[in-house]
Amino acid sequence: MCGIAGASRNLLGEKPEESLKKMNDVMKHRGPDMGDIYLDAHMGLCHRRLSIIDLSEDGRQPMHSDDRRYHIVFNGEIYNFIEIKNDLISKGYSFNSSSDTEVLLKLYIDQGENLLKIIRGMFAFAVWDSYKKKLFIARDRIGKKPLYYHNNGGEFAFASELKSIMVLNGIKKDIDMTSVVDYLKYLFIPHPKTIYKDIYKLEPGHYLIYKNGELIIKKYWDIDFHADEGRSENDVAEELLTIIEDSVKCRLISDVPLGAFLSGGIDSSGIVSLMAKNSNDHVTTCTIGFDSKKHNEASEAKNFSKTLKTIHHEHYIKNEPSSIIRKLVWHFDEPFADSSMVPTYYVTKLARKNVTVALSGDGGDESFAGYEKYSIDMLENLARRMIPPCILRLVSQNTQEFKGGIIKKINSFSSSVLEQPDHAFYITNTFISDFQLNLLLNDDIKKNIKGYDASDHIKQYYNTCNSNDHLSKILYSDLKMYLPGDILVKVDRMSMANSLEVRSPLLDHKVIEFAAKIPSGLKIKYGIKKRILKEAFNKVLPVEVLKRKKHGFDVPLDNWIRNDLKKITAEFLLHRRESSNFFNNEYLKKIWDEHQNMGFNHGNLLWTSLIFCLWLENDSYNLMIN
Repeated sequence: MCGIAGASRNLLGEKPEESLKKMNDVMKHRGPDMGDIYLDAHMGLCHRRLSIIDLSEDGRQPMHSDDRRYHIVFNGEIYNFIEIKNDLISKGYSFNSSSDTEVLLKLYIDQGENLLKIIRGMFAFAVWDSYKKKLFIARDRIGKKPLYYHNNGGEFAFASELKSIMVLNGIKKDIDMTSVVDYLKYLFIPHPKTIYKDIYKLEPGHYLIYKNGELIIKKYWDIDFHADEGRSENDVAEELLTIIEDSVKCRLISDVPLGAFLSGGIDSSGIVSLMAKNSNDHVTTCTIGFDSKKHNEASEAKNFSKTLKTIHHEHYIKNEPSSIIRKLVWHFDEPFADSSMVPTYYVTKLARKNVTVALSGDGGDESFAGYEKYSIDMLENLARRMIPPCILRLVSQNTQEFKGGIIKKINSFSSSVLEQPDHAFYITNTFISDFQLNLLLNDDIKKNIKGYDASDHIKQYYNTCNSNDHLSKILYSDLKMYLPGDILVKVDRMSMANSLEVRSPLLDHKVIEFAAKIPSGLKIKYGIKKRILKEAFNKVLPVEVLKRKKHGFDVPLDNWIRNDLKKITAEFLLHRRESSNFFNNEYLKKIWDEHQNMGFNHGNLLWTSLIFCLWLENDSYNLMIN
């Protein structure tokens, strides 16, 4: 895993080599092994390397074609590079290294943009054609590897992390206030936006071409949700297991120590079991735990590790978040408030002590319907079709005064059913209501974002899915937005903070494409979520794992705000002027008091506000608020 960056010559200023070095050095954590630059009269490229395949000097980047026309910087892994290399050799190409980077470069020379149909892996890479003065940049299909870019006035810059672009003197630092709303709603800022007005994320499954000061962006991949009906559940499960096992096997290629995350849940347990089956050595596994039984799966993971005889490591998080929270905020570059970033940081740190590459179970929930929200949303959609709206309105009106318990849940359910399906799923995926948002933001910010609708992000995906099936639409929405915007950002930043490469077999595009065509009735059946995945893993997992209740990386956030994070939260939300530039301090004080007095749990909203204020403090770019 690596970090890449580059910029057009004018944007690099009077000392371009120095600017490239700054872009490179600020993301040294992504690649501590090597760091080099390339510069010509039109473009500069830089690269940080974490050596995984071909540890020799021959794998250095930026890498150049034999005739010095093409220059590549690459972040990621191409899992089918050996097959591609053999095919290129048969065409007459020769190679100077055993790296997948050289294979990627020569495949681009041979195929151009069509190479994206051939490669299998996780990637963000840029190829500079110094003859045509053309820059080609591509991001992997699902968005495992990040890519930010700036394009203004014909000048262009790109990088794996925002901070590499922000060090350039010619970059404006204006905050996009609608992105602040997005963040408060979703806990992250959906692509293609960032927190800044003039910097964007290249969307997953897209590539861009920068030439003569102009930018072209095109989509090269999408997910087809036309269901493949008529096959038996057993046949589907058998083929699914074969595809997943193949995905695991191709991710075991490495010239450095390799292990896995093990949570005790179905996804990671299935991956570890397939690793053990296809490995000659004992698999190294890593688990994070909490003292709270409600949030802890470490004991289950440890028990399962014994059945596979893995070399198991575990770490329990106690009173630690306050000691690392500023560091985590720095790594994300823009506001990001998924609280599971804390255990993700610790599990990647634990893994890095023992391995350089770790496999994870990410992607199982989004492809196979593993989250509780999917069952609830399907039930809501069924009620939407069967219960008259007048009855739903009556129930909603007569339960709205209740602030807790089963009656409050009935109110929430009936109110959601009254919404259109796409808007109801937007509500499901957001963490603050419009009413709360209006109370939280100060008057100046509310004037600035007047008329903005954050629901457009998720509705565009729900309504462009090529299926009329409701579950398919919400899975498509999460695969296109939540997964790359939240889960994969979290894993990338926290693993890179510890210079660890993470590979996710369930996010292989062949797994995703096969899963998308499985009928929804095999994903959630008789109230059982991930039914078909459990059926597939039935041959490699014990019954107790298959029937275990899902935990995920759930954290004791309410308790943290009352204890370990109490001091820092009070300081930033109640006693610093910066928070009043965005938030209504009276409302913050109100929910703070309610939370500390244990009248209500406001942990998530207080955490989200804290992270934003920490980001403001952490950002040293003299931001302009317009």
